[in-house]
Amino acid sequence: MLNFGRNRAQPRSNRPLSLGGMDYSDPKRKNNVVGKILLAATLTALCIIMLKQSPTFNSPSPFSLHEEGVTHVLVTGGAGYIGSHAAMRLLKDGYRVTIVDNLSRGNIGAVKVLQELFPEPGRLQFIYADLGDPKTVNIIFQQNAFDAVMHFAAVAYVGESTMNPLKNNLCFPPPKLTIPSAAAFPTGSAVSITITTTVSSLRYYHNITSNTLVVLEAMAANDVKTLIYSSTCATYGEPEKMPITEVTPQEPINPYGKAKKMAEDIILDFSKNSDMAIMILRYFNVIGSDPDGRLGEAPRPELREHGRISGACFDAARGITPGLKVKGTDYKTHDGTCIRDYIDVTDLVDAHVKALEKATPAKVGIYNVGTGKGRSVKDFVKACKKATGVDIKVEYLPRRPGDYAEVYSDPSKINRELNWTAQYTDLQKSLQTAWRWQKSHQNGYGSPLVMAS
Repeated sequence: MLNFGRNRAQPRSNRPLSLGGMDYSDPKRKNNVVGKILLAATLTALCIIMLKQSPTFNSPSPFSLHEEGVTHVLVTGGAGYIGSHAAMRLLKDGYRVTIVDNLSRGNIGAVKVLQELFPEPGRLQFIYADLGDPKTVNIIFQQNAFDAVMHFAAVAYVGESTMNPLKNNLCFPPPKLTIPSAAAFPTGSAVSITITTTVSSLRYYHNITSNTLVVLEAMAANDVKTLIYSSTCATYGEPEKMPITEVTPQEPINPYGKAKKMAEDIILDFSKNSDMAIMILRYFNVIGSDPDGRLGEAPRPELREHGRISGACFDAARGITPGLKVKGTDYKTHDGTCIRDYIDVTDLVDAHVKALEKATPAKVGIYNVGTGKGRSVKDFVKACKKATGVDIKVEYLPRRPGDYAEVYSDPSKINRELNWTAQYTDLQKSLQTAWRWQKSHQNGYGSPLVMAS
């Protein structure tokens, strides 16, 4: 029997209908495609509107804006020993911090520690740059809304300065950089790493004196009103009278002290026609580390010979060097060795913060930062042996050029005017704190940023 009905089991063809050699699309399919396009366009427009209404869309960096109740401090040399401790204290106290460092002496590992401690957006920014490049420095100041500058960045080894005051302190040509991957920093990292490459052959005087001028000019051009300058007792040279006060004549006897005094003179000359608030802190021999063990001192191996006596003691205690070399036993002191005023880095940082808080427009404050008590090198070695529990071998050698017999401070002015007094004055305890960090950081910070010539 013939079946004239439709076979419903056959699917309806989706091909275009053909009439007289012309194709015509199925109108229902065409409407479906148009609908999808309109829906996609509507959703896209809605997303754009929502993003634009979001406070984070195309918003400027918080570091580029002055914010009421927030003080933004530029810390030059903030990846270094003292600078990193200062940055940590500032962050702890609620300041916004930008670190600028060329890492010739600093450690990117210290910056990573700070980021892990203070991961919130808008708290900490790191910029890899060289203060010897005025154009770069000006760009940094133009792109960031700084309220104050703590200027630590400087090479700071007396012995090195006497060996060759015009010695290059950076790699030349510029160092090769291996930047850590994003995984090296925690998720949501607040650290901004800006790489600014410069060809530089900075020399000792240039690094300290000329770079300070560059920073000062950038501050003036960008209306940054407060400078806390990190100076040194080396500007006094070898005074006839002890203790040293702020009015003790400055007669430096080594290039390091001379370069710092030149920088001070530039700052003082500038201040005569400026309303900038300026504090100059002349501090003595720095020791110790963060009491909670988060930061410490980790100089590059090639700089150990010129470094602080505490580092030399620790290297001997760890067996990195065969022993400690004490240079000079014929000074006119009670035991023939140099006498110094050893200031704990935690106290030193506290003095910087108090100076920042007390800085007054159009005024210059100059302060010695020390304990007011001198200890001989032999006394220091004895304390280091007790702190480490190691009977360190000591070799006595002739004097080192540029050293002076006796230097210790009279801190009464800073006690009186800034209400600052050294709290960590037990030499052995300060060394024990630093030793704990050294023992738990056998390879320093294990820096993820490798620099090679």
